[in-house]
Amino acid sequence: MAKKSKSKSDERTPVKPPGMSQERFERLVAETKSPFKGLRKVIYGAVLASGLLGGFVFFTQLLAGKNVETALPNLAVQMGVIGIAVFLFWLEGRGQRDA
Repeated sequence: MAKKSKSKSDERTPVKPPGMSQERFERLVAETKSPFKGLRKVIYGAVLASGLLGGFVFFTQLLAGKNVETALPNLAVQMGVIGIAVFLFWLEGRGQRDA
């Protein structure tokens, strides 16, 4: 059987350039492993805020008894959005601990 050969990119490990602090080097290596993590967290936060605001609006409509037949499915959608955003935040945190 033929062995699977590794590509050069698999074999290379990052080397700290002279004059760069170890902390900055580690931060740059972490960024290459999971790019745009900060941007993703901002987007997840915006989606979560949107879901919470929408959920509040539809919940108050249900309490007031206005448009119950449309408010209930919309509230369910907002709860789904909140659940997805929380799950994505959880995945980001889990990936950070595993690294």
